Amino acid sequence: MITTDMGDFHWAMQVIGDLDAGLIVLDKNFQVCAWNGFMQSYSGITSDKILGRVIFDIIPELPEKWLRRKINASFTLNSRGFSCWEDRPYLFKFKNFTPFSNSLPEMRQNITFSPLTSLNGQVSHISLVINDVTGIAQNKIHLQESNHQLSDLSKTDGLTKLFNRAYWESCLKREFEQAKISGTTSSVVIFDIDHFKKVNDTYGHTVGDDVIRNAADFLRKTSRNTDICGRYGGEEFTVILPSTNADQALYFAERLRKRIEMETIEYDSIASPITYKISLGICELSEENDDYLIWLERADKALYYSKQHGRNQSTIYSSELS
Repeated sequence: MITTDMGDFHWAMQVIGDLDAGLIVLDKNFQVCAWNGFMQSYSGITSDKILGRVIFDIIPELPEKWLRRKINASFTLNSRGFSCWEDRPYLFKFKNFTPFSNSLPEMRQNITFSPLTSLNGQVSHISLVINDVTGIAQNKIHLQESNHQLSDLSKTDGLTKLFNRAYWESCLKREFEQAKISGTTSSVVIFDIDHFKKVNDTYGHTVGDDVIRNAADFLRKTSRNTDICGRYGGEEFTVILPSTNADQALYFAERLRKRIEMETIEYDSIASPITYKISLGICELSEENDDYLIWLERADKALYYSKQHGRNQSTIYSSELS
């Protein structure tokens, strides 16, 4: 729009002042030539305090190196630039007053950099338009968090918060394939709670669930961050031990078994504390394992041997068990 008289110019300035977005105009020396009402309201800096001043002198917390680069690019290329809140949450640290998005303390901002040409066609100034997109940002963040929670629910056992059987098996397949390609060794440990039916029959399923959760907690505490723990079903648990041979896996299994053997679970309504034990089977990945389920099956055979020979012990799979 080309203004024809001072009245038109006055109207234009009113429109700019009332924009529901921040508007700043900077010259090549980064001096502020326009600073509208939005910027005054949110920054607390009135126009008389900033007009004609270098913006970085008045607002030193701005990301100066980044902002200079963006503005200089618009001057040099004579083209618009853009900054999205997903890349840089905000340029100006304004408080968020948007309803229903109060979990974000600062306003999220999209910034548009536009070159302004003088009558001779040369770029003389750059305008910055600051749009408040906090509501949009909050909705997207909420959607991402919801999707993440749904993803976690789809792969997590509700009782123990370990991986469920389906997801754990997908991890086992991936570990099997990676180990085969890289030539590294890995081991699988499978264990279950000895005489668990007796716990349920004697004390009820609520206590039985507590015992399962207790075993899951000890599994978490004993395992490394790189180990992949799961509840395979009922009172049965599994764990993948990457870069671990059978002897190292046996050390892990025995450490877990002994810690659980010493555990007591006390209830005010039950006279004596509850104790429980576990039996474990171990299988190291070998060239003979041509399928990840065979790998798991052999660990299960070692577990069966432990149960058949007195329980409360760990067994490494060998061909004699087949």
